[in-house]
Amino acid sequence: MNISELLKARATACPDAIAVIDTWRRRSRMITFAGLDRAAAQAAALLQRAGLRPGDAVLVLHPMSADLYIALSAIFRLGLVAMFLDPSAGSEHIDRCCALWPPKGLIASARAHLLRLHSSGLRHIPFKFAVGLPVPGAVWWANARSYAPYEQIHPCISATPALLTFTSGSTGQPKAAVRTHGFLLAQHKALEQSLGLTPGEIDLATLPIFVLANLASGVATLIPDVNLRRPGSIDPAPLVAQIHAHQPTRAMASPALLERLADYCVERGVILPGFEKIFSGGGPVFPRLLGKLQSIAPQAEITVVYGSTEAEPIAHIACGAMGAKDITAMLAGHGLLAGPPVPAIRLRILRDQWGRPIGPYTQTEFGQACLPRYAAGEVVVSGTHVLPGYLGGCGDEETKFTVDGRRWHRTGDAGYLDDQGRLWLLGRCAARIEDERGTLYPFAVECAAIEQPGVRRAAAISDNGRRILAVQLYHRGTTEDLVRLKQAFAWAGIDEVQVYESLPVDKRHNAKIDYPTLSRIVSSASAG
Repeated sequence: MNISELLKARATACPDAIAVIDTWRRRSRMITFAGLDRAAAQAAALLQRAGLRPGDAVLVLHPMSADLYIALSAIFRLGLVAMFLDPSAGSEHIDRCCALWPPKGLIASARAHLLRLHSSGLRHIPFKFAVGLPVPGAVWWANARSYAPYEQIHPCISATPALLTFTSGSTGQPKAAVRTHGFLLAQHKALEQSLGLTPGEIDLATLPIFVLANLASGVATLIPDVNLRRPGSIDPAPLVAQIHAHQPTRAMASPALLERLADYCVERGVILPGFEKIFSGGGPVFPRLLGKLQSIAPQAEITVVYGSTEAEPIAHIACGAMGAKDITAMLAGHGLLAGPPVPAIRLRILRDQWGRPIGPYTQTEFGQACLPRYAAGEVVVSGTHVLPGYLGGCGDEETKFTVDGRRWHRTGDAGYLDDQGRLWLLGRCAARIEDERGTLYPFAVECAAIEQPGVRRAAAISDNGRRILAVQLYHRGTTEDLVRLKQAFAWAGIDEVQVYESLPVDKRHNAKIDYPTLSRIVSSASAG
């Protein structure tokens, strides 16, 4: 089944319902499901007449907007493969990605087309389309409006490729993740069930894959009028104005963006009573943020969603399901509560062997290798919405293994299951600290440190055998503050607390600590 058939079905079932609300030429724009479907069919006609054929990859360089999902729907409809990469990673990264699966088409904003000046991979793409302003050497995307809609939907099987994304490649060659139409359908079902998607609701969504789930479920998506490439530094004012204007009933956003929104509202006494559900994922969601969100959206059920690029979702838990003992445990260094695994996934804990290939296992061997409750180790998962491998097998050896032929994915995260079967996260396996004092996982410290007065962000690392707590403060701290912090984490064996103006985080969500970069910063500071 072609994933675009779900989108087509929504256009038939509720043609006049709002599908997407975005900002176009500084004004709110609303597009119905029927309008989105017609625009996608016209765009499909444009792509088809240009010469693109089923199986061809089309690189899309355009921010979240209605135009992005019109393009995606058109690509799926024709049996093409939508390709996404991070242009901010530089021309070398772009060229490496284009070499792995050479795209035949490029759909990009006028600004993104400028990257062609620096990237041979982009220049060699045969068919180019410009969204927004016309660009020399590219077909103007607006021409699609004059085309008769291409109503056919290319028949697909479960294994037909649909979506292609890439890892950052920061440690070498980027890995290509291919999602098939069958995978996207399975992921949609898992998200629809986990998030309780209900037709007619309005969802403030900042994560692209969740917008696809909304469109397939009949949920209207409000796309924030902010720079989603830097969620941790957005201007919350226009976002608050959008919320007041459109009254979304639910939200799905990264913790960095929600923290900016919550801080803005708390400082100004702004309440957002229309929210009934708020979901956050894409990075660690600490108890402090949950409290802030509850204060500005008192009627909302707040839920933490844990997942990854290769498996979304994995686990989730509502704030109301966290007891006082759970909060106390998180603040005492027991890790970050992620909740029970979603029904569509199988999750186990193995001995932490990150960095070394494991398996294959028989079912008996795997059962014996799985750790008991409360034993910390690697989080591994399997399911129909878990990516079975990477393009060409690049990266499979270190992240995949089999159990009687069934594929399992190693998340790279450490954690354990409690006696209720709930997952507690301890941070990245690669960031664990091992010395003569034992093993210390970063979240055990960070989850507690982030709750200390004045601490905005924290990270625990090791430098030359010394356990360092690196902190970013809201305001300049005193010597007494640092002494107090060190004393508070005597249980973790922290040797020194170091203050930094900012701590490096991932580019996508601005929420996850970039441990390799931080290690270099700390080592450089120590050497200086």
